Amino acid sequence: MIFCIRGAAALLLAACIGGSAFAQTSGADVYKAKCAMCHGADGRANTPVGKSQKIPPLKAPEMMNASDAQLIAFTKYTYGDKLTGAQITEVVRYIRTLQK
Repeated sequence: MIFCIRGAAALLLAACIGGSAFAQTSGADVYKAKCAMCHGADGRANTPVGKSQKIPPLKAPEMMNASDAQLIAFTKYTYGDKLTGAQITEVVRYIRTLQK
């Protein structure tokens, strides 16, 4: 009986840790799948599409100075029908890591 309780506790702990790890990587995963082809893996927009569409690098002053709310609103406007609100929020969090 004690083994079952310990086993259940270990599974619950693993699920919590796994859920946190997924939440931390989901923004990066979504960015790689939906954003990187234009913005580039590093956010420099140094891609054929980025250049042809004149997409600003994520470290451009207007992107660095944009609030999270502004980035979320723009992403919703662009990808609102393809991404959930949670995915958009995670992507913006990931974008901020690229801007450092």
